Amino acid sequence: MDGKKCSVWMFLPLVLTLFTSAGLWIVYFIAVEDNKILPLNVKEGKPGPLKPPYISIAGDAPPASCVFSQVMNMAAFLALVVAVLRFIQLKPKVLNPWLNVSGLVALCLASFGMTLLGNFQLSNDEEIHNVGTSLTFGFGTLACWIQHYRFEIICSEYQENFLSFSESLSEASEYQTDQV
Repeated sequence: MDGKKCSVWMFLPLVLTLFTSAGLWIVYFIAVEDNKILPLNVKEGKPGPLKPPYISIAGDAPPASCVFSQVMNMAAFLALVVAVLRFIQLKPKVLNPWLNVSGLVALCLASFGMTLLGNFQLSNDEEIHNVGTSLTFGFGTLACWIQHYRFEIICSEYQENFLSFSESLSEASEYQTDQV
């Protein structure tokens, strides 16, 4: 990485992803073990008291709900830290600050949605749970789009001939000789 020191903070998005994924799988396994939901390998058409394996249903009853709340709260905190660090990182590099601020706001709202989603179980308060789901997935998706757009802007500012991935592949293939 060009001889520069790498910060350990660069691993935070990876930690967020791995921790959240592992935590949600733990919630699923707890719910399956407690016979609250059907395992993934069983067809839904099977009659019985078990519900389909949706994560909101899996995290609906204790002890899985306690783990689900904790996982979502930790994920929300980590996402908020990632949002602030990304904002600080890009602040001196962007020309239009509104895009940087909108990315920060979108991730903050997605983080708030995660806390609502985790702390208000589906059976206790379905309306607030669904608002949290909408905030998490809606603003989370918006934040991803903004991150991608900011990345393209910054790359195009620091490179004279910015090419898309497909253009790069086609240009690279023009200069390769056939070696049969």
